[in-house]
Amino acid sequence: MTIPATVLERFPKLDPDFVTSRLQRPQGPARVIIDTDTANEIDDQYALAWALLSPERMNLEGVTAVPFSFIHHREGMLRSVEILKRGGPGNAEEEKFMGGFAGWAQRIVDSGTDPESIKFVLPDEGAELSYQEIVRVFEHCGVDPEGMVYRGSPAYLSDFDSPLDTEAARFIIERARAEPEIPLYILAMGALTNIASAVLMAPDIIKNIVLVWTASFPSYAPFCNRPSLNLVQDKLASRLIFDCGVPHVYLPGYHVGAQLSISLPEMEQFVKGKGAIGDYLHHLYTHNPLHKKYVISQPETKTWVIWDIINVAWMFNADYVSTHMTQSPVLDEDLYWQHPAHRHPMLEAFDVDRDAIFEDFYRTLGKAP
Repeated sequence: MTIPATVLERFPKLDPDFVTSRLQRPQGPARVIIDTDTANEIDDQYALAWALLSPERMNLEGVTAVPFSFIHHREGMLRSVEILKRGGPGNAEEEKFMGGFAGWAQRIVDSGTDPESIKFVLPDEGAELSYQEIVRVFEHCGVDPEGMVYRGSPAYLSDFDSPLDTEAARFIIERARAEPEIPLYILAMGALTNIASAVLMAPDIIKNIVLVWTASFPSYAPFCNRPSLNLVQDKLASRLIFDCGVPHVYLPGYHVGAQLSISLPEMEQFVKGKGAIGDYLHHLYTHNPLHKKYVISQPETKTWVIWDIINVAWMFNADYVSTHMTQSPVLDEDLYWQHPAHRHPMLEAFDVDRDAIFEDFYRTLGKAP
């Protein structure tokens, strides 16, 4: 769905120099909201723990729960398994279709797993699971979650005239307006539904916030962005954020955040035993729900990407995430980047210092109660 001009006209037109100034890293502890689908897998928990254990570096004002669901993968997975069971792709169309599902489907077939037994939560379930997991991480970090955690959207945007009015969206609006002279940084680690709803309900807040979001391919990449869960779940919200003019720090997952992988030996040496939260993060790593969903065998030999710590890393140290100033792209109907002229500025990451980021994270865990 193309964003109607009447929707974009609701947003203030920010001066490019103002946007560029807002995209500089904050000096000193910044005002922050973390917007996270924490129960989606295991990476958000690491990012949230790093933030909670670093109050001297971040003024965390609250955490909002984001919906998530892999249900959009179910039909493709089932069809791919069916194709394999009848002997493999019979034509070029089937071979192309299976491209994104082939490995998963093959593991299902090889292991004898019933594909119908693989559980997929719906967005409202995902939002509640995220809320409960956020509270759990607070408690493991020894931080009181009272008044700090907010339930988010139970669904994704259906159109640009129907924002989801939730306590998360209301909280974002309230905090954005509370101290308009001091920018509010929103570290977005999931679908953008809460944030898109907030700016649709209160377009004026785009001049008070800086969105720091991780998802998908770099804006210069020629690839379809469909593989990105954070982007593809709520396509309308994703498209809106690139078009509405909000100051935006874009942290691509492929293949920037994807460098932030961690192994079991590192978990054993640097995370396990570092307080209740260290033990909990180790438990998550060794009981990863996506290993079961994707029928991954021998998980002890696999690394896992802790994608979402890139948001916190960008806030904490300029040397951790390398960025360049560019122009905000347009996300087209087919989820490819387009680059019309005269777009507003955007800051985009192109590399990370993987080792320095994890070394900081490990040092911080050393302070865990």
